[in-house]
Amino acid sequence: MMLVTFPTVDIAWSLLALGFLIAFSICKFSLKLPGDFEHIFQALIRYGKTKAQIQQPGVLPLLYVPKRWFWHFYAVSVLWNGLLLVFSFRTVILQTPLPDFLADHLVFLTGQPKAVWSEFKPTVLVLQALLWIHSLRRLLECLWVSIFSNGLINVVQYAFGLSYYILLGLTVLSVNASLPTEGASVLTFSQFIWHIAGVLLFLWASLLQHRSLSLLASLRTSSSGRVETLAHRIPCGGWFELVSCPHYLAELLIYTALSVCCGCVSFTWWLVVLYVLCNQVLAAHLCHEYYRSTFKAYPSERKAIIPFLL
Repeated sequence: MMLVTFPTVDIAWSLLALGFLIAFSICKFSLKLPGDFEHIFQALIRYGKTKAQIQQPGVLPLLYVPKRWFWHFYAVSVLWNGLLLVFSFRTVILQTPLPDFLADHLVFLTGQPKAVWSEFKPTVLVLQALLWIHSLRRLLECLWVSIFSNGLINVVQYAFGLSYYILLGLTVLSVNASLPTEGASVLTFSQFIWHIAGVLLFLWASLLQHRSLSLLASLRTSSSGRVETLAHRIPCGGWFELVSCPHYLAELLIYTALSVCCGCVSFTWWLVVLYVLCNQVLAAHLCHEYYRSTFKAYPSERKAIIPFLL
């Protein structure tokens, strides 16, 4: 009987997805953990406005930083994933091998020998470019569009956010080992069609996310753009008429678009999409419950993240 082994990168994303799925299930069905575990759990999954009135755990008090520091995550992603993109281009164009430290990490994550990383398929470059564009847009939005309140995130969430895009960039490179070898150095027609479909979905989802974030920012500004309040209000307009968190839905669609660029054949990237689904569904559920409990006039027909469904 042959023993089936899974790459480390697949195990990592599976465990992350499972963790957030369990957390969502606990919240969705109003389950309570015993003693201080409940306080620790709530403190770890909530941030910003959903953190209000949550009791600080006594056995493991957490430090907090401003939620507006979200821009740090995207700054790290722009720098790190930009660097990885440069390395990949050098490998493709100049046949320059990856740095040893990077190749060693990829061997650990995938179980594939170093020889696999001497050549990258065009699809990987497309994924890297889209991820870098997404990170740059989100960085600019955090700095110039979004208007953050005085909400907080704990240091565990902050550390996770900083390391998340490091792992994500390595995962994009890891996809190279799971893509078809046909047309390894040149795009086939079918791969080209998949790329076009993925890029179009990526652009539409990015526009949806930008418009949704702009609508949220407009709740705190005057017609001239001057900040008038940091209070939370009921968002209206656009996809907010359907769901409480269209920006979270857009995030899920952006990652799905990258899977489409892979021809929908990369099991590793589908695990990333699964993680994003579980993560964003949990965040949307907490946000949706906050709106419903805070505003008595909140539209009852709105769902949390997926129109008419969830």
